[in-house]
Amino acid sequence: MAITVVGGIKGGSGKSTVATNLAVMLAASGRDVLLVDADDQETSTDFTNLRNSSREASGGAGYTCVPLTGRAVLTEVKRMAEKYDEIIIDTGGRDTVSQRAALAVSDRYVVPVAPRSFEGWTLEKVANMIEEARAVNPALAAYAFINKADPAGSKNAEIAEVLNAIPALEFLPTTIGNRIAFDHAAGNGLAITELRPQDPKAVEEMAALFGRLYGVQKVAPLRKRA
Repeated sequence: MAITVVGGIKGGSGKSTVATNLAVMLAASGRDVLLVDADDQETSTDFTNLRNSSREASGGAGYTCVPLTGRAVLTEVKRMAEKYDEIIIDTGGRDTVSQRAALAVSDRYVVPVAPRSFEGWTLEKVANMIEEARAVNPALAAYAFINKADPAGSKNAEIAEVLNAIPALEFLPTTIGNRIAFDHAAGNGLAITELRPQDPKAVEEMAALFGRLYGVQKVAPLRKRA
């Protein structure tokens, strides 16, 4: 069992999209998954509610989602950990008690980073938060990858250079593009792997991240529709 935090301290980097896609893909691979929504905006909760009521996502969410904030993230996740194969915690885009509580109990921290100037400026604060978390959770692994990547230009390379220079983070070369298919999927309560018609490149990119984090090289087949 592993506890994975999807976080950061800059809004708009796609944390909830990543967290919900990972939860659905883990559930499709046969694992019992808990998705913890530790973001006050409750995007993951809204996505799960939509998924539970959607004709497209037949059979319900496929995972359990609970909203938790503050110190309850630490205490309740510890209490529930043995009941699930995998736990994903979706935190907000700020340095909050919820995010720090999540880091204290988690195995790994995954930070999506958009190729924007403001994102780079916040990464030093993220690194400091990781180092502080490791004082109480020394085994915490931390990764960053480029999300919502630009289709052209130098911004992707520039943010990759910044990420490679941060010792507290391991930079993953699993870039995910800024693709409208992710919005279309989320709007229907679906993971990108379930969207029809399919965006093969988007599926390939998310599958690469999933494989890097969970050691699964092939995405589970889609569920049958009702």
